[in-house]
Amino acid sequence: MPRVLVSDKLSKTAVQIFKDNNIDVDYLPDLGKDKEKLLEVIGQYDGLAIRSATKVTDKILAAAKNLKVIGRAGIGVDNVDIPAATKAGIIVMNTPFGNSITTAEHAIAMMFALARQLPEADLSTKASKWEKNRFMGVEVTNKVLGLIGAGNIGSIVADRALGLKMKVVAYDPFLTPERAQTMGVEKVELDELFKRADFITLHTPLIDATRNIINADALAKMKDGVRIINCARGGLVDEAALYEALKSGKVAGAAFDVFVEEPAQNNPLFELANFIATPHLGASTTEAQENVALQVAEQISAYLNTGEIANALNFPSISAEEAPRLTPWVKLAEMLGGFAGQLTEDPITGIKLEYEGNVALLNTKPMTAAAVNGVLKPQMPTVNMVSAPQIAKDRGINVEVTTRDQQGAYEGYIRLTVTTGKMERSVAGTIFGNGKQRIIQVKNINMEAELTPLMLYVTNEDKPGHIGRLGTLLGNLGVNIANFNLGRAEVGGDAIALLSIDGTVGEAQLREIAALPGVKQAKSLAF
Repeated sequence: MPRVLVSDKLSKTAVQIFKDNNIDVDYLPDLGKDKEKLLEVIGQYDGLAIRSATKVTDKILAAAKNLKVIGRAGIGVDNVDIPAATKAGIIVMNTPFGNSITTAEHAIAMMFALARQLPEADLSTKASKWEKNRFMGVEVTNKVLGLIGAGNIGSIVADRALGLKMKVVAYDPFLTPERAQTMGVEKVELDELFKRADFITLHTPLIDATRNIINADALAKMKDGVRIINCARGGLVDEAALYEALKSGKVAGAAFDVFVEEPAQNNPLFELANFIATPHLGASTTEAQENVALQVAEQISAYLNTGEIANALNFPSISAEEAPRLTPWVKLAEMLGGFAGQLTEDPITGIKLEYEGNVALLNTKPMTAAAVNGVLKPQMPTVNMVSAPQIAKDRGINVEVTTRDQQGAYEGYIRLTVTTGKMERSVAGTIFGNGKQRIIQVKNINMEAELTPLMLYVTNEDKPGHIGRLGTLLGNLGVNIANFNLGRAEVGGDAIALLSIDGTVGEAQLREIAALPGVKQAKSLAF
């Protein structure tokens, strides 16, 4: 019978789930605070269920000789040394969807607090001022809510807002027209959202593309008197720019649960009466804490009893027997997905995976998960191989898989096709005898290129002089070329250059490359 240690506080119901699944469970909720005692006993257990108090260090992991899985009841896993766990072959799971409703409700609560100036009115009334005429609010009914990020939490916010008879406009690079219609929202570009929204709420991860997505320029495009809610991530809004907009009245009010620096102390925004702040309470409800506890108990039990992996952060579903053959193909699938994902800017409606030859005889599920992960990761860095298929499903992205016997020259290869409302883009690759991942086709143009950490992708008209002009420009820009790979559809038709380079190419440099005669697209890729 597998043994699980619960070293932080979980509900009695969660502990009972382990027992119901024939798991021998020890509930020692204070053990996580006693590092020495945890170190002494951890070797006895197959599973470890934690919250945030238990620190799973490399030292603890080294002593955990029988440990197979760590389950975090919640999203954040800063208290787990994931690289060390991966090296030790220990699955690390979290529960990323257990607090979605709670976070969405908090955003709605913040919107109401802004609309009716509740915190300030509360303080005034408790000071016996009874300033009834001072606090003139606004209704949310018939107002336009601008939703930045229409994923799991954003879609719940949209549903609640529609129930309040609001009009919801949404911006999300992965939101398809079909998914928007299902949600009952209007898909718009970001500038249009800024122009139309009475309230704006953010529900997106913090990545380079979303950092300061609301800045001084964005604020200038908004309606006078707009109200802004951020219960997602600190850094999505330029706090200094927001401060000035709140002072001037351009922004009527803002409500934040998250900040660039946390714990937030002495933040200039706190000086403003039209700013509402809460201390990162998005997941702080009794129901959310119970939900994640139950989920982690179910996930750990399923893994120990059947090998099922859900919401793993560090490992695809690969058995020990198939790992040597499958791992290179999983890596190739993720790189092909990353290749297509970095080149795709429009909302994705479909991802098709074709496995031919010897790779079609392997377990394609982890390869498919890795490929979808690669496609989504440029816009969603927190996605992983396990969560990617579910996230794609939630966003209305159809994932199609085809397997077939060898038909061409390669013993095995993978072709990945990404479909948007405007185009289809395919890329194919294989594994050479030395175990190296290779691109063998891009947009039906045959070519051969090794995938390297930094690459430059250029599409152009097949005209004399292009290679020389491109090489000369890169030299002038100080970009060293390691490998230069070429392919074309036909003489004078479309051509592709795929270069392995030393160092990154910035946006300004890409603009110079794109300005070369005949160039149709220039993109910097990273793997």
